[in-house]
Amino acid sequence: MTATLELEDLATGHATGWHQVCAVDDLEIAWGEAALVAGLQVALFRTAPGEVFAVAQEDPATGSFVMARGILGSRGTRPTIASPLHKEVYDLETGECFGNPELRLATFNTRVADGVLEVEL
Repeated sequence: MTATLELEDLATGHATGWHQVCAVDDLEIAWGEAALVAGLQVALFRTAPGEVFAVAQEDPATGSFVMARGILGSRGTRPTIASPLHKEVYDLETGECFGNPELRLATFNTRVADGVLEVEL
């Protein structure tokens, strides 16, 4: 039994709290992967040995589930992901869209515990 209390978010129907996803070493650096976390499609990006970001797999502009195939980059010191469809660029930490302030990409906290990536919904 996990020590993390998981409650179901009534608005989304997804269990909230921390969820184990995979061994962090299963993720390639500078490459996106998609994962189903408690019924929610999440895009994962390992940008450095100890740095993993999790965002919604759904592209805010189109509704397509493609963000794991986006292009990693940066704006100054801010890590970014560009949508593979229309190339909108989003901050991986905040979800802010640099080109269109009306768009926002959902972001999720991550942590590594005993070599396992965990995502908080």
